[in-house]
Amino acid sequence: MKRFSTLLLAAALTAFTLACGYNSPSTTPAVAGNVPTITALSPDSETSGGAAFTLTVNGTLFSSTATINWNGTALATTYVSANQLTAPVTAADIAAAATVPITVTNPAVAGTGGSGGYGGSGGTLAETSAPMDFTVN
Repeated sequence: MKRFSTLLLAAALTAFTLACGYNSPSTTPAVAGNVPTITALSPDSETSGGAAFTLTVNGTLFSSTATINWNGTALATTYVSANQLTAPVTAADIAAAATVPITVTNPAVAGTGGSGGYGGSGGTLAETSAPMDFTVN
């Protein structure tokens, strides 16, 4: 009798699941996001050993959560517009002569429904601009 009850319960659950149209959650892969582009840096150079300053990055397709990266390290970035970001650069960052690659990253955006769950999209991938060189003389 116990075996019959177990089989009956399993059959009922299967029928309920199929009748309701439920299936396992789908995972929709993330899609490409907007790739930002840098058109100008201001300033585009500083003298080594100089004082801290604010770097302005002009370009296109900056998200409101974009970050300026100094040699691959994210700076505390302020969003001005979809075409301009600013960030403080410390005196330690320009202590020695160097050519520093500057990039902008638009972070990944999670899809609706959490992590690509039932009925949701997979969101967008993080995208980083091509680098533009900053010169420390």
